[in-house]
Amino acid sequence: MEGPYKYVRNANGKVSRVIRIGTRKSQLARIQTDSVAEKLKRLYPDVHLEIVGMTTTGDKILDTALSKIGEKSLFTKELETALERNEVDLVVHSLKDLPTTLPPGFTIGAVLKRENPHDAVVLHPKNMGKSLDTLPDKSVIGTSSLRRAAQLKKRFPHLEFKDIRGNLNTRLKKLDEKDDFAAIILAAAGLRRMGWDSRVSQILGPEDCMYAVGQGALAIEVRARDEDILEMVSVLHDPDTVLRCIAERAFLRRLEGGCSVPVAVHTEVKDSQLYLTGAVYSLDGSDSLKETMQTIISSNYTYQLIKGLPSQERVDERVQRVGVTANNMPGPAQDASEKLGLDLANLLLSKGAKEILTVARQLNDAR
Repeated sequence: MEGPYKYVRNANGKVSRVIRIGTRKSQLARIQTDSVAEKLKRLYPDVHLEIVGMTTTGDKILDTALSKIGEKSLFTKELETALERNEVDLVVHSLKDLPTTLPPGFTIGAVLKRENPHDAVVLHPKNMGKSLDTLPDKSVIGTSSLRRAAQLKKRFPHLEFKDIRGNLNTRLKKLDEKDDFAAIILAAAGLRRMGWDSRVSQILGPEDCMYAVGQGALAIEVRARDEDILEMVSVLHDPDTVLRCIAERAFLRRLEGGCSVPVAVHTEVKDSQLYLTGAVYSLDGSDSLKETMQTIISSNYTYQLIKGLPSQERVDERVQRVGVTANNMPGPAQDASEKLGLDLANLLLSKGAKEILTVARQLNDAR
């Protein structure tokens, strides 16, 4: 393993290994990181955990739409630099912030059980009791996401959409204290983790707005060669979430999508099958392609995972699927999920997805 270990001695003279966890400094990032730290503490009571907060590029540039900054690792770069320099041992991210291709030497060592991945409508206090359908014509809705705006413009043509940036606290403050926005759209998962369920007026189902790749799931990024840390965090993998997110990330990677193009997904595990719906949109939502495919992830695999039985194969330690290393899960199920994402992306590409995304990217750059 790279880098020197760090140890501390407690009051009773007991020596513990120190594991340093990197995180963004926002309140939500801290809540998410604390929840991971608590899980690790329960599993490994002898380990001493330290949390190291950092400010990322995405946290600093607050006057520009995310899709315009053009940097793939907006919320991750500084954290990865600390990981590379051995200043931290693992980093907690929202999975949707992690690019589908990670820098060399890093891997996602755990994908935790997904919170509700859907988007939520938070209304200005004066609009309480309304929904997107019933808001007056020309009401302005705040969202920093091209994906949300593209889908909602098509679904709710009577509304207008404007960029709103900042962390959750900032965006809610902008909504409540000014009259600029009738409502804002946020990820339901973040609101729930902050304990702000009461602010959710409406959860948008897939017929209104499909979610971002990885939305609602937390990921732990580690150094790929750090086998003991990798093994330590791998117990936090949630099998269904891992398979869903591998499929979603493979879909996005094949489409070469990111913040600057509207790509949306919806996944479900049901009766040993993984269902993936994926879509691409023009910026105004008028042009879109959407398809659903499914694959068997086998009750046999699921049974092994639930029972903790050894999988038939020992996965090569270096195998990553779209940046995810899940050595404790059967490889065939992961492979099937990755193939599903690729197949669905190829189907959309064969129907003209590349043209839609190219135009969306050019228009966004020109804005």
